Amino acid sequence: MTADRAVAAEPSGPVPVERGTVVIVADDLIWSTRLSQLVEGAGAEALVVGSLDRLEAAVRGRTRRVVVDLTARSYDPLAAISTAAAGGASVLAVGPHDDHAARKEALTAGAVRVLAYRNLADDGPATIGRWLGEADASAVGAR
Repeated sequence: MTADRAVAAEPSGPVPVERGTVVIVADDLIWSTRLSQLVEGAGAEALVVGSLDRLEAAVRGRTRRVVVDLTARSYDPLAAISTAAAGGASVLAVGPHDDHAARKEALTAGAVRVLAYRNLADDGPATIGRWLGEADASAVGAR
């Protein structure tokens, strides 16, 4: 996992993002760590950012895949989804299974899929892997 502080030295410039990197927008240490482990378990590199500013820098760095935690307290998750989707990224939102309103709002904001935390616990790397494959196929089709 690449920590946000590793790229924080240049806040106004684009965050360098490799092709196999998934940007994770999460402000909770436990969920950012779990999501990073799931992404890495699916074969991609994880770059955790905890703010909209860092997400915007990653989008300028041409990230194609973003995971947004819907339970954030330090940023607006719907704004994060909109920002990433507007930048051309495939967005996977994650949150509680029983918050149907947030799940619907995430899809409206531009997430391609919303997963419940419990689904990630049951089938995390495989689920993330399928999404990565879909994001890659979409990027190839867009060329």
